[in-house]
Amino acid sequence: MPNKLAHFAIEADDVGRARVFYEQVFGWRFEPWGPPVFYLIHDAGVHGALQQRREPLPQGRNGFECSFAVDDLDQSMALVRKAGGRVGDHFHTIPTVGRRVELHDSENNQAILIQYEPARKKELGL
Repeated sequence: MPNKLAHFAIEADDVGRARVFYEQVFGWRFEPWGPPVFYLIHDAGVHGALQQRREPLPQGRNGFECSFAVDDLDQSMALVRKAGGRVGDHFHTIPTVGRRVELHDSENNQAILIQYEPARKKELGL
């Protein structure tokens, strides 16, 4: 079965300013969740988040972070490596959500692989 785009995250230097922008432009709603300065995005068509940028530009990500739902994280990491990509060092578990790791494709584009907990996967309709 094909893996689906399951989540995207927008990183911002000024989360409050970005929140107002997306509310006004797209009519999205935001819900505080988890770590400080982290919001779930409602009404975007796919599960999303708005979060504080972790690293300043130009080193930090300048775009959206996309997460792909996979059934077997270890198998998917092996496939990334076999296809010429790299698995990043930011591997961790998000309680009640799932296990995740960053990847870089063959062109050095960054994304996330995530093996969701069964309840979270069901909630997201995956």
